Amino acid sequence: MNIVEVKNLKIRDANTDKVIIHNSSFQVKQGSCLAIVGESGSGKSVTCRSIMRLNKPWIRQSGTILFKGEDLNQLSEQEMRRRRGKNLCMILQNGMSAFDPSSVIGVHIRETLQTHFVWNNRDSERKIISAMESVMLKNPQGILNQYPHQLSGGMLQRIMIALALVLEPDLIIADEPTTALDTISQYEVVEQLIQLRERMGCSMLFISHDLGVVQKIGDEVMVMKDGAIVESGDIRSVFTKPEHAYTQYLVSTRLELSNHFRKLMQGGDTDAQGGWDRKVL
Repeated sequence: MNIVEVKNLKIRDANTDKVIIHNSSFQVKQGSCLAIVGESGSGKSVTCRSIMRLNKPWIRQSGTILFKGEDLNQLSEQEMRRRRGKNLCMILQNGMSAFDPSSVIGVHIRETLQTHFVWNNRDSERKIISAMESVMLKNPQGILNQYPHQLSGGMLQRIMIALALVLEPDLIIADEPTTALDTISQYEVVEQLIQLRERMGCSMLFISHDLGVVQKIGDEVMVMKDGAIVESGDIRSVFTKPEHAYTQYLVSTRLELSNHFRKLMQGGDTDAQGGWDRKVL
């Protein structure tokens, strides 16, 4: 069963009449993670924002976006607001942009939860503190009283994941959630996202240009280039036997980097491998 079915999605810039996405069609299976990969400007983020209906006003979209059988393109903005967060939750690349810089974190979270639940402030705080503790955030009460700029990128990403735990959405869209983080924080955030899926059984769209991270978290993969889907399928099949030239380029580039790193770590005494190394990637 598919939780999302996108059919003939076309996105264009109304100011320039430039087509950004060319008639894309894809599905997200219930309980699975579809990873979208491609270089910057390939159309990954604008595609996922189209599902949330969060692109800029001059970015126009057409086609069908079915979420649990309902066409999101046909809903009013008010109806979409009710679905954002509770049904469709987005974890952004830059945690700072997800929160109001003029308010402490607790205000943002309380307002979000009050939009979807009839909890009082005490219940809302109790639930979010429990979720923050589960994603290994220390002193959650203190964090709720801090402003976004007082927290690190990794902490902000964890807060978004904790909020998703409380909201229990059907679909989580993670748009390059590790790009702005250091290596240790990247690892920790990916582990938290994996645990989030295991706890909730939710579906996920994971956008990234890092094939190593994608292979760790994804079940299926969709490769985009210049606004078009060039290849898609089971993640292991696509990465071990890529068919499109662009996918082959991505995989070979990642292998070259991995082999170079392995040689550095082992003093240059390692033969290059011709296959796909899951341990390294």
